[in-house]
Amino acid sequence: MEIVIVTGSAGLIGSESVKFFCEKGFTVVGIDNNMREVLLGKDASTAWNKQHLLDNYQEQYIHHHADIRDRETISQIFQTYEKDIKLIIHTAAQPSHEWASKDPYTDFSINANGTLVLLENTQKYCPDAVFIFCSTAKVYGDKPNSLPFIEQELRWEIDPTHPYSLGIDENIGIDNCQHSFLGASKAAADILVQEYGRYLGMKTVCFRGNCLSGPTHSGTKLHGFLSYLMKCTMTDTAYQIYGYKGKQVRDNIHSYDLVNAFYHFYQSPRCGEVYNIGGSRFSNCSLLEAIQLCNEITDKKLNWSYVDSHRSGDHIWWITDVRKFQSHYPDWKLNYTIKDILSDIFTQNIERWK
Repeated sequence: MEIVIVTGSAGLIGSESVKFFCEKGFTVVGIDNNMREVLLGKDASTAWNKQHLLDNYQEQYIHHHADIRDRETISQIFQTYEKDIKLIIHTAAQPSHEWASKDPYTDFSINANGTLVLLENTQKYCPDAVFIFCSTAKVYGDKPNSLPFIEQELRWEIDPTHPYSLGIDENIGIDNCQHSFLGASKAAADILVQEYGRYLGMKTVCFRGNCLSGPTHSGTKLHGFLSYLMKCTMTDTAYQIYGYKGKQVRDNIHSYDLVNAFYHFYQSPRCGEVYNIGGSRFSNCSLLEAIQLCNEITDKKLNWSYVDSHRSGDHIWWITDVRKFQSHYPDWKLNYTIKDILSDIFTQNIERWK
């Protein structure tokens, strides 16, 4: 039996991983205690998605309602399967900047200490398994905000002659900048994952994503940009834009495209690797452009207002340079444009968001 362990298995990337690997014939062991609801409120609950996985994958999917910080429980799970575990996909996290600043103890314990618990159990029970960590572009802090941006009608852009015109690569550095408490806790976990790979020779990787999206995202005001934006448009809920004139730019990657990248890495893993991953120039938008697309797709008009102050640690412009990953895994490609992603969120949530 080949086992894949997925933490945060009822969340966006976790549930996409469950579906992807179940359909590849693996048995998937999910670890998820719906902490997202505790952190971000009832609308962020992933209970509906957990039930969907249990209903659709039955014996192939084994769910554990467990906290990744619980060393004894996590050890019992790993000990049950030991070397049958071929892959660990770690997506569980505290994901909100605002929440992290209110309770940095809990934020750090989930993002950093929880990752350490998983790495130690991987080393002890299945050291040959591949360990994939969902890191974040927030490990770079606000350093990208020092780039020379050009203001356009609907977005900020970068000069086409700039070295980062195709996107920001892994060499921008994480030091001497402001990260936010979330960025700091995720950076600590990121470095731990690298160290277990480089120091101990384990097959570990950090995927530094920016905006991850898809139809199973339980988006809320504090996390889940495209999902929450579409939900507000569909349900006539007021939406607030924070700073940068609404022209801040994000690339967005569909959950399927990201998990497909995981699969390519799993097939030919490396030790202690780091990749920036995202929609790149293939799939990106400003906030104002995203609102226009939501209005077009839903045939409605979002009710939005503007607050002239940006969120701490927020990027003015982030487009990912994915060429390093593509050079290592040339068969991987992006499939979903920004409009495809928003259309997918819309069509698959009409009933849920009535």
